Amino acid sequence: MTEGNFVDYVKMYVASGKGGKGSVHLHREKYITKGGPDGGDGGRGGHVIVRGNKNLWTLLTYKFKRHFKAGHGGHGSKNRSSGADGEDIFLDVPLGTIVRNTETNEIVFEITEDQQERIIAQGGMGGRGNWHFKSPTNQTPRYAQPGIPGQEVEITLELKILADVGLVGFPNAGKSTLLSVITSAKPKIADYAFTTLKPNLGIVKHRDFQSFVMADIPGIIEGAAEGKGLGHYFLRHIERNAILLFLIPADSNDISKEYEILLDELRRYNSELLDKDRLVAISKSDMLDEELMGEMKIELDKDLKGVPYLFISSVSQLGLQELKDRLWTLLND
Repeated sequence: MTEGNFVDYVKMYVASGKGGKGSVHLHREKYITKGGPDGGDGGRGGHVIVRGNKNLWTLLTYKFKRHFKAGHGGHGSKNRSSGADGEDIFLDVPLGTIVRNTETNEIVFEITEDQQERIIAQGGMGGRGNWHFKSPTNQTPRYAQPGIPGQEVEITLELKILADVGLVGFPNAGKSTLLSVITSAKPKIADYAFTTLKPNLGIVKHRDFQSFVMADIPGIIEGAAEGKGLGHYFLRHIERNAILLFLIPADSNDISKEYEILLDELRRYNSELLDKDRLVAISKSDMLDEELMGEMKIELDKDLKGVPYLFISSVSQLGLQELKDRLWTLLND
């Protein structure tokens, strides 16, 4: 999936169908002069339904088409024949999609399961035909109900990607490089900050044909929780990850300080993120010799306060198998 194809936020207008009119009809048949009312009911208007689809990863479908209208119900007819129901519209979305009312910004519902269906705009009921209104005192009613109008609503679809592991780090920490090495994903890689502007997903193959999903989240900067940099546009994706993998380069001026800044941004955005399992990976460790690595371990044991860490290098493949083993163990603990 290329960066341009990843769409995680879209506003749209949806309208359900209106119900069909009930029929005003009096039965006519040879040798039956007064057959009585037999007007049928109008059909229900079509619903607009949001449906989960596990095979989708993006809201790209709705990038260019943002207006959807369901079909209207058919009118009733003679012999108590009901009108046809209006055609429903199905909006297939990836799992992890939140549906908001654009006007109030309230969350209407979330889609988290495959084939889960929720009605966002209910079709109007069809009107009742005149045969419903006959009575001993009114045996030939010449009126029926009109159909009920459909609903019109403006909604916002907001995708929070569902991944097992989320990569967290400053710009240029090596997140995209790591994802490209341990998965078949092909994220954009360059030596400047904010190369990644959209989350990238990759499937990590583990032992015995096991696998898990890893997400490369665009880099965090200090103040991201207040909207600086890419702000909330990527922080919301971290909420769905089971494990947070903090990636800090070995040539950083202060590894522990970088980790604390990242942790503080997550805390300020949503303190519940700190309840997730965490693992710290020191990237670009091929630049370190054994003596320097030993000295760093002493510092990290003291500063990280029990948070597990390991040294890796995407270029030399150092520690990558151990990283996958550690992540798999955390996922299945």
